[in-house]
Amino acid sequence: MEYRTERDSLGEKRVPAGVYYGVQTLRALENFQITAMPVATFPRFIQALAAVKKAAALANMELGLLDAGVGEAIVNACRDVRAGRFDDQFPVDVIQGGAGTSVNMNANEVIANRALELLGHPKGLYEVISPLNHVNLSQSTNDVYPTALRIALVWYARELSTALRDLRAAFDAKGDEFAGVIKMARTQLQDAVPITLGAEFAAWGVTIGEDIDRLDDAARLLCEVNIGATAVGTGINSVPGYASLVRERLADICGLPLVTAANLVEATSDAGAYVMLSGLLKRVAVKLSKICNDLRLLASGPFTGLHEINLPPMQPGSSIMPGKVNPVIPEVVNQVCYQVIGNDLTVTFAAEGGQLELNVFLPVIALNLFQSLQMLTKASRTLRERCVVGITANPERCLELVRHSLGVVTALAPVIGYETAARLAKEAQESGRSVPEVLQAEGIMTPEEFEELLDPAKMLSPRDVRRR
Repeated sequence: MEYRTERDSLGEKRVPAGVYYGVQTLRALENFQITAMPVATFPRFIQALAAVKKAAALANMELGLLDAGVGEAIVNACRDVRAGRFDDQFPVDVIQGGAGTSVNMNANEVIANRALELLGHPKGLYEVISPLNHVNLSQSTNDVYPTALRIALVWYARELSTALRDLRAAFDAKGDEFAGVIKMARTQLQDAVPITLGAEFAAWGVTIGEDIDRLDDAARLLCEVNIGATAVGTGINSVPGYASLVRERLADICGLPLVTAANLVEATSDAGAYVMLSGLLKRVAVKLSKICNDLRLLASGPFTGLHEINLPPMQPGSSIMPGKVNPVIPEVVNQVCYQVIGNDLTVTFAAEGGQLELNVFLPVIALNLFQSLQMLTKASRTLRERCVVGITANPERCLELVRHSLGVVTALAPVIGYETAARLAKEAQESGRSVPEVLQAEGIMTPEEFEELLDPAKMLSPRDVRRR
């Protein structure tokens, strides 16, 4: 293997000649063998970093701080990085010390060397285009990293919103399809009152829809960025007007309504937006997991469980029990949700652990938020495509359970009183007879009256049941 020699403040190191990253990235590779997950695991983050570097180059050229030839080469290099051509040149571990400096330098080095290449120069000729003096001009890791993080989070959040919208539409469609399937609702796993299967599915659609709106709200908050703050929010090593100009260029590049934070010192140290987003993702996870619990319960059986619905069979379920088919899709979504709930605790601790003017734990915050967003997006798509759209109902089974349930006695309470209704339910349970059979035996009301009152289809909405 051929090498080139690069130098930083700690001395010289040999860098493989063919790579686009440089000495500081190499040191990070040596120091941070932690997760085996490189930054390239999250390509949106690389795209956002390149967007920030492009916006900085444009702003610096407009302000007369950067030579046009060098600036254009950097802009073109950023274009190539944003296109995904150099993702494999971002090998730094997602979790590292230094508040993200290794990630920022990885981007600076790749962009500098690609820009040198575009101008016909060999990699490492940093006196022509420097990762620090040119690509990182007017910047600090402390405004580049969080700004790129927020942009990437907005992009990932939008992908999750789309996946959740599609999942909600699938539940809504099943709500319409099952609108005529009458079944027993259950509270505390005990018989309650009649409901339709469609109403259950429609309710799951509504609860998912609530979080789509909240995700949109979180994305708007994340569009408040601190680019231009440089090290601690004072803007040191930048010129007047840079902060607003670089933000304008960045907003144009990303197509996002970015705004400069009102107080850049606060924006550089605060992690509140990440905590809010993480809490929202936990809320999504809790809801999705609860829905999957319900789906598994309703499909339990097929002969010894509820068996009110059928989940589409995805794979054989047992290496020892022939014919067994397990609800593997809801199960995998459950596990994703448990991971997301745990990630939220990590984000909480990392946000709280920041000190004074900087939170050095942004890398672990980034990892957990990116992971939660990606996993929830994929889980939502999987649940819709491989489970929800293929669910079928067992209407005869549902109606059979309604007819044999004591829950229908609830409809009698306004007419014969709660105490009498409770006594009848107890008698039916102890004797093994149905509620109508007990009513008929005791002669409390005529067959026509109790048939009217106990018609499951008429228990699905408010009605006046007082005796005339």
